[in-house]
Amino acid sequence: MGFTTGSCAAAAAKAAAQFLCTGEEPQSVEIALPDGTRANFPLLYVRRQDDGAVAAVRKDAGDDPDVTDGATVIATIFWLENGGGHLEAGNGNVHFEAGEGVGRVTKPGLSIPPGEAAINPTPRRMIEAALREVTPRGIKVTLSIPGGEKMAARTFKPRLGIEGGLSILGTSGRVRPFSCPAVRTSLKYCLNVAAATGVERPVFVPGHIGARAARRHLGVMDEQIIEVSNEWGFILDAAVSCPFKAVMILGHPGKLAKLAMNQWDTHSSRSPSAVPFVTDMAARVLGKEFGEGNTVEGLFAVLSAPESKMLGDELAGAVCQAVRKRAEAAWEVKVILVNMKGDLIGGGC
Repeated sequence: MGFTTGSCAAAAAKAAAQFLCTGEEPQSVEIALPDGTRANFPLLYVRRQDDGAVAAVRKDAGDDPDVTDGATVIATIFWLENGGGHLEAGNGNVHFEAGEGVGRVTKPGLSIPPGEAAINPTPRRMIEAALREVTPRGIKVTLSIPGGEKMAARTFKPRLGIEGGLSILGTSGRVRPFSCPAVRTSLKYCLNVAAATGVERPVFVPGHIGARAARRHLGVMDEQIIEVSNEWGFILDAAVSCPFKAVMILGHPGKLAKLAMNQWDTHSSRSPSAVPFVTDMAARVLGKEFGEGNTVEGLFAVLSAPESKMLGDELAGAVCQAVRKRAEAAWEVKVILVNMKGDLIGGGC
């Protein structure tokens, strides 16, 4: 396991406070995690900055494929009575600001209101607790992650309405490798933001191919597109409680065919290949046999345009019926299938 950006930020803030109080440069600091355990963090540096202090921790996400693994998390602190300029509403007499690479919330639906630094509630509490181990004085904390804006482009953040960089996250203080709960939490936030911003017809896609095709063919807003990855069962169950009028599911048949197979976690290591299912459907719909292929894309590639549309429509209809049965929701369901180039190959319901 590794540690969250929130834990790193709390450690950096505590180190900066220690330096500001004592003038000594610690090599490492220990902080409390939300579960009551404690963890020690080595420091990249601690130094004075104007009338305050700054400290940095390098994030170690462990074995998780976290986009922020190795990022530098920096905390700059000033005593409130010495700091100037705008101060955000904070937790007690600790006030938070977004520095370089840390985003700002621009849309409703998240745990932090629009206009504030994207520092989630648990990290805020962790930072305050770490600071209170050093001093009771009022403190202004500015968090920075150099390169964070570029990193954020590879995450859910822009679609969630977090602009200018990353958010400071963490509910346990630790990063668990390949965390499905983390993905599901992000998806739930995506649904919340979509509902809070008035989206009535979201488009669920597996990933970037589907997202690009949705923009190309449907002209939808970014807020409507939700990249589900492999969590189809979770997203459909969570969406039932949202006030949507319709849900569009758009993606590659190699992925979406698994929904027609009642495989709601479509990760290749946790679900069977869709090739036999689609090949059998092609034989039934088109009335001819097909050799065993390696991919669904390859099967569609050998079909004529009319055959491809006939199979695509049949498969999309099967996916649609499976989704309707799973969700049992009041909203309408439509399915569109695209190939790897994003070209339309079928639709149903």
